[in-house]
This record gives sequence, C-alpha cells and structure tokens, in this order.
Amino acid sequence: MKRVVQWSTGGVGKLAAQALFERDDFDLVGVLVHSDAKAGRDAGEVCGDKPWHITTTQSVDDIISLKPDCVVFCENGDLRPNEVIDRFCQLLEHGINVVSTSIAGLVHHNGFDPGKIQRLNRAGHDGGASLYVSGMEPGFAADQLVLVLTTLSRNIRSIRTQEIFLYDKYPVVETMRDAFGFGLGPGHTALVELPGVQAHTWSAPVRMVADALGVELDCIRETYEKRTTDKQLNVAMGVIEPGTVGAVRFETIGVVNGRDAIIIEHVNRMAADMAPDWPTADHPGTYRIIIEGDPDITVELKLGDAETYSDSDSGMTGTAMRIVNAIHAVCDARPGLVTSLDLPLTIPRHAMV
Repeated sequence: MKRVVQWSTGGVGKLAAQALFERDDFDLVGVLVHSDAKAGRDAGEVCGDKPWHITTTQSVDDIISLKPDCVVFCENGDLRPNEVIDRFCQLLEHGINVVSTSIAGLVHHNGFDPGKIQRLNRAGHDGGASLYVSGMEPGFAADQLVLVLTTLSRNIRSIRTQEIFLYDKYPVVETMRDAFGFGLGPGHTALVELPGVQAHTWSAPVRMVADALGVELDCIRETYEKRTTDKQLNVAMGVIEPGTVGAVRFETIGVVNGRDAIIIEHVNRMAADMAPDWPTADHPGTYRIIIEGDPDITVELKLGDAETYSDSDSGMTGTAMRIVNAIHAVCDARPGLVTSLDLPLTIPRHAMV
C-alpha cells in the first residue's frame, strides 16, 4: 500500500482524491487545498463525499512532514509553470514521487526547456524520486494510444488525432476562457492563438510519437479558428454571452519531410449545434484517431454514455485515473522525469468492482 497525498481539489483533483480514498492499494494521508474556504475542513466533504476524517491543509510543510510515497498533483500549471516546477523540485528533493496532470509539455521531455528538464532530473536524483506527467490528452489519446495502434501498421503516411468534445460541463475557467478563448469577444486573443503556445502544450505528444517512430520533425506549426455564439450559453465555466466565442478549432501539426504527418486537432464546442461544418461525432466526448497507411486505421474512443455525457465527469475521471493508476509504476521507476515510454502499462490491479 502506498501512502499518498492529493494536491488540489478542483475538477480533476477531487475525482483523483475520491479514487485514492476508496482504493485498497492506497492510503490517503493528506489533502492540500488552496482556498481559505476549503482549508481546515474534512477532505471528503470538500470533495463531495462522506467524511473521510482527513483535515485539509494549505501548508506545503504539512504535506512534506507526512512523508508520503507519492503526491498526486492536480494544480493547474500551464499558466504558471515556473511556480509549479518549483513545487515539483521541492517534493522530489524530499524523496516524494509526483504524478501530475500539470504542465502538459512535460508529457514528453523532448522540446521542453532543457534547463528546466535538467533541474527536475537533478531534484529527482538528489531525492531518489520520480516525476510523471500525463492525462487524457496530452498523455494518452494522441500519444500512448496512438503508439499502441501503430503496432498494427506496415507503413504510415499520416496520423491525425481529433478531440471532438462538448465542454459545457468543464468548470476550469483558466483553461476554457483564458487558454481556449471561450466567452471572449472575437477581437480578443486567447492563449492558444499566440504563436508557440499550442506547441508548448501539444508538441509533447507530437514529439513523443515522432521519437517513438524514429522520424525527425522538420517543424511544428499551428492553426486556430473560432466561432461566436448567437445565444447565451449557461455552462460550467460561467455564462457565455451572445457574440462571444462558443466554439474553437485548432491544430498542432508535426511536419515530416515537408508534409503534415502527425496532427492533433481540437474541435471543441460549448453547444452541440455550433459550427456544424466542422468535424462532428455522434458522441459528445470523442477522440478519433485516423492513421493513413497500410492498413488504414480509424478508431474512436468515447468517454461516458452519450445520453448522460454532459451530466458526467467522464473526461475528467479519465484524466485523473491516468496518473492515479501510474502511482505504483512511478514509485518503482528510475529517479527523475519519466514518460509513458519509460513505464509499463499502468494497469489498475485494484480497480475491478
């Protein structure tokens, strides 16, 4: 049994915490929260569950003093990577393994800031601990799942992973508004519109696939489109007013030998009827992988039940379980930053009910 701590209890974090508490192979010994409203309360109640008899804390020193085997770190780090990397290093230096959904660019180290990679590896080696960053995408659909499917291939011309999602129930404002642009006026610039921002996040799975397949990228290029809504949308991130952005489509494209070869395409909507001319799916939470080659391969990964998807946490549950289920493998891994290419399949041996 691994002693674990949950760091942050937002949309993904609370689901991770619930799994850690209920699973027989983990002993949840602490929960770190950020807001005063959540501090000093029973962690189960904070996470929407029965009392767990674990009191939440805002103190990092409290967490370190618990000497956990692993911290499940779900704080949003893409908008403040330096601060989060400082925390990673602090935990690693104290011998605490970390699994995280933060800083998607760390899903694969190639292409990330070499100085930061060196710093994380040094902290891991000094403390004898490992760091693993993953999620649904990046972290699974566009990289690990893609690579499993390529084991069927004789040759490959291109790989396209589409995320076709209805995001009306996703509550993280920083991601939905500031990063993707939902709810902003058409004249405002979202983070993913800025040159290089997409590559900062989604070049990691593109580079992982390229490295695993042994191909060299000429470059990574980006596209971004947006559509405004003509009606008010009441969604989990807040109210999206008429005339503001209600659908976005963007691509992160790995170019090989002068052609688009490894593509991650997001088609994300706040209402199902928006942008009907863009790629669609019969399920509101769909990843579609299209491999052109011999043989041609098309696979759809659908999260949750189509009828109740908008009322479920299926996407966030999948994101949380990617790191929860990796805890044992990460605790056994070599020190420093590790990726999915370094770990065995992270099969949950205690999840069958």
